[in-house]
Amino acid sequence: MISPLDILTSDLLRYPLIIAVLIGLTAPVVGTYLVQKRLSLLGDGLGHVALTGVAVGWLVGAWTTATPADLLAIPGALAASVIGALAIEYVREVSHTSRDVALAIMFYGGIAGGVVIIQLAGGTSQNLMGYLFGSLSTVTAPDLLIALVLAVVVLVIGIGLSSLLSAVTGDEEFARASGLPVRAVNVLIAVMAALTVTLSMRIVGALMVSALMIVPVAAAQQLVVGFTRTMRTAMVIAVVCALGGLLITVYVDLPPGGVIVLATIAVYILALLTRTILGSRSRTGTAPAEPDAETRARQERSVETAHEVAAARADSGWRR
Repeated sequence: MISPLDILTSDLLRYPLIIAVLIGLTAPVVGTYLVQKRLSLLGDGLGHVALTGVAVGWLVGAWTTATPADLLAIPGALAASVIGALAIEYVREVSHTSRDVALAIMFYGGIAGGVVIIQLAGGTSQNLMGYLFGSLSTVTAPDLLIALVLAVVVLVIGIGLSSLLSAVTGDEEFARASGLPVRAVNVLIAVMAALTVTLSMRIVGALMVSALMIVPVAAAQQLVVGFTRTMRTAMVIAVVCALGGLLITVYVDLPPGGVIVLATIAVYILALLTRTILGSRSRTGTAPAEPDAETRARQERSVETAHEVAAARADSGWRR
């Protein structure tokens, strides 16, 4: 039986727990912007592309006789995710291809490229399983270092530039008319999503990392109103679910990514039920019914956007 002391002293368990906290903090930050932009599937597309990067890193490692063979897998995933994020924004801006079509192409191409290239590297599709669904045993000290750096970058940008980012994602046309750098912000958000995908691959898995970006935000929207409160609540939900799900897999032989995602979905269902019950009670009272959470969110967001655009223009000085 594994004791709490073993969890804190064993590198095999301590490293994943630290990364789980980092994922819980960063994923909802990016997810809040993606939900506002109605780009909930962007993380899925980048996760598939990251698999190709993993396979390319494996192939380069085989050519250079690196030890272990997947030494360059995470750097490869990082490079592929960033390139994929930039490609999506380029396709959307330059061509007439819609963003959902570009994401679909990334879905199919990412999986196909990963399977083919890993075979060329002398491996099999089984070598990708840990990256697809997450694995505790594959987390190493270099992975932790990379995760720390990526988390700091995402949090500094996502929180430090929140006024600018939320102004653009809240109402892109209004932000463009106000002279804000809409194109640069869109690219920045896509790159942040790519960094988060890479950060989360070892624990959550490429196929489910998008859920940790989106589901905590969806749950938070059922409980609170306002951009900042939504982001903070989603971060709390994600950290609790990531740690709780990971601790469950320490004692039960289950894939960590699946358990973590199911935990976030359970929280979303509870939040939805809570909102429904409280809403039904308010309607049965004598007082007039309050607007629901979604209506209040839209009302508050419209007010926030106007203030955030003004603050962003004053703070950043950027122009499109």
